[in-house]
Amino acid sequence: MPRKRYAMVIDLHRCVGCSACDIACKRENNVPHGFAWSNHIIETRGKFPDTKYRYIPTLCNHCDNAPCVANCPTTAMHKDENGLTLHDPDKCIGCRTCQLSCPYNVIYFNEDTPHPIRKDREPAIAGCTSTAPEVAERAGVPIPVYNPERESTYAGIRPRGIIEKCTFCDHRLARGEMPACVEACPADARIFGDKNDSTSNVSRALAKYTPRTLRPEMGTEPNVYYIRDY
Repeated sequence: MPRKRYAMVIDLHRCVGCSACDIACKRENNVPHGFAWSNHIIETRGKFPDTKYRYIPTLCNHCDNAPCVANCPTTAMHKDENGLTLHDPDKCIGCRTCQLSCPYNVIYFNEDTPHPIRKDREPAIAGCTSTAPEVAERAGVPIPVYNPERESTYAGIRPRGIIEKCTFCDHRLARGEMPACVEACPADARIFGDKNDSTSNVSRALAKYTPRTLRPEMGTEPNVYYIRDY
């Protein structure tokens, strides 16, 4: 059994659908345009005026029985000692088997060189504003808005030809901090912690409410749970 079993509980009753989690994730992990490690499903059901709207935040479920890990031919996708589903870019051959295996569509493939803004040499206002490469050069970073802390456990910017996904902000966990999406949520709708610790907030939330997971019929045993309703 892993030393810890990290899990996230998302309280849909508290969630206000502001997408602060999505924005915080992009900023923290230098996520390219077109990708969303932290994303959401929007559903509208019924016929006016009897309609129902649902907003369901999504991310990698860090499944105990992860098909992406089971089907990866190079062990690039793997489980760590704390139960996180992580990816080793040095072992990745870009076959996309993990992406095809994921029933939640939360794994992304870098078809092109990430952050094309690095090539944009046209200023927004000629003779007034700096170009993106100029800003990056002066700041000493690869892109104008860059978080160097991401580099501590995973490539700050992932290269073309490999996959990437949510890591539960493993670099923050290593420092005893919460994932960026949890910290950024203004409604405290995200609860994160160790399921092996019966006194943790996540264990208490799972015991207090009846948790649900996405696509339970797949048998993946996700570690992202949903309680109550939006």
